[in-house]
Amino acid sequence: MDALLPFFAVLLALVVVFFFAGVKVVPQGQQWTVERFGRYTATLEPGLNLIIPFVDRIGFRLSMMESVLDVPSQTVISKDNAAVTADGVVFYRIMEAAKAAYQVNNLTYAIVNLTITNLRSVLGSMELDHMLSNREEINERLLAAVDLATTPWGIKVTRIEIRDLSMSPELQEAMNLQMTAERHRRAVVTKANGDKEAAVLQAQGQREAQVLQAQGEKEAAFLNAEAREREALAEAKATRVVSQAISEGDVQALQYFLGIKYVEALQQIGQGDNSKLVLMPLEASGVTGAVAGITELLKNTQAK
Repeated sequence: MDALLPFFAVLLALVVVFFFAGVKVVPQGQQWTVERFGRYTATLEPGLNLIIPFVDRIGFRLSMMESVLDVPSQTVISKDNAAVTADGVVFYRIMEAAKAAYQVNNLTYAIVNLTITNLRSVLGSMELDHMLSNREEINERLLAAVDLATTPWGIKVTRIEIRDLSMSPELQEAMNLQMTAERHRRAVVTKANGDKEAAVLQAQGQREAQVLQAQGEKEAAFLNAEAREREALAEAKATRVVSQAISEGDVQALQYFLGIKYVEALQQIGQGDNSKLVLMPLEASGVTGAVAGITELLKNTQAK
C-alpha cells in the first residue's frame, strides 16, 4: 500500500495539471482562437471554456471592443498642387475573430497603411479650398473606402476623423491675402448692391409721387371743369332770366344785371398785381341808378 502512494500522488498531480491546462477563462470583451495541431478549430467566448490539454492551444487573444488607431502625419499634394499635411484617427471593432486572426498579418499595421493610402487618394482629388471647407466629406469618403477594403478581415471601421490639416507658412500667408482680397471684393459688391437698391427705391418713390401728383391734377382739373360748367350754366340761366325780363319790358332787371357786371369789373381792376393806384372817372348817378334798380327789383320780387 505504501508503495502505491507515490503513484497516486503523481496521478493526482497529472489530473490537476490536465484540469488547469484544459480550463480557460476568457475575460469579457475578448475572444480567443483555438488551434489544434496548428489548425484553427474554434473561438472561445467570454466565460469558462474547456479545451483538450496539450492538443489544443490558444492561438490569438483578440479584443472585441472598439479600438482606436493614430494615423501619422502625411504630406499630400492637392489637385491644385498645394502641399498639405494631414493626420487623423481610425476607430474600428473586430466582428469575426477568426478572420481578424488568420486573414491578415499584423491587423493594426494593415489598417493604418490602408487608411494612409486612401487619405492620399481622397485629398489628392480635391482642390485646397474645397479640402479645407469639407472635412465631413473627406471623412465619409475615407470611411466608405477603408470599411469596404477591411470587410474581408472581419472588422468594422466605425469612424475615421481628420484631426488636422496644416499648410506651409508661405501658403498660409498667401491664403490670408486671398481671403482679405475676397472680403474687400464682397464689401464693394455689397455696397454697390445697396446703392443700386437705394437708387431703385428712390426712382420708384419719385414715380409713385408723380403718378399721385398727376392723379391729383387730373381730379383738380375735372373739378375745375365741373365748376366752370356749373358757372356757365348759372350764367346762361341768369342771362335767360334777364333777357326774358327785358322782353317783358322790365328795365330794372337790366339795371340789376349791368350793376352786377359793373361791380365785378371794378373788383377785378382793384385786385390786379401791377396796379398800385387806379384813377378812373366814375359817374355816381350811374352806380346809384344801378343800385336803385337792384333795390326796386328786390322789392318787386318780395311783393310778388
